Amino acid sequence: MSGTKDDNSPKFDRRPWGTFTVLDEGENFKVKRIEVLSGKRLSYQKHAQRAEHWVVVQGTAKVTLDDQDVIVKPGEAIDIAIGSAHRVENSGDELLVFIE
Repeated sequence: MSGTKDDNSPKFDRRPWGTFTVLDEGENFKVKRIEVLSGKRLSYQKHAQRAEHWVVVQGTAKVTLDDQDVIVKPGEAIDIAIGSAHRVENSGDELLVFIE
């Protein structure tokens, strides 16, 4: 029953900057495992309908949040408010992994 609502397999996608896997989702939430390759970054964006909470589990994230850079290390988290411009970058040598 691939693709049905009852399908529990994770949704995986490969992008130029790395990969993401949807671990769980419901009516009002989505949990992703995001891997960012060394030297890569995601696009600078903002969301009008949702906030995000990121927890770094491996590597070091350079997060640009409303034009200010914040370093987030393993075990640390950062909140992205609705409407805030944001992106994440992996400027280190190690794979960056975080949960969104």
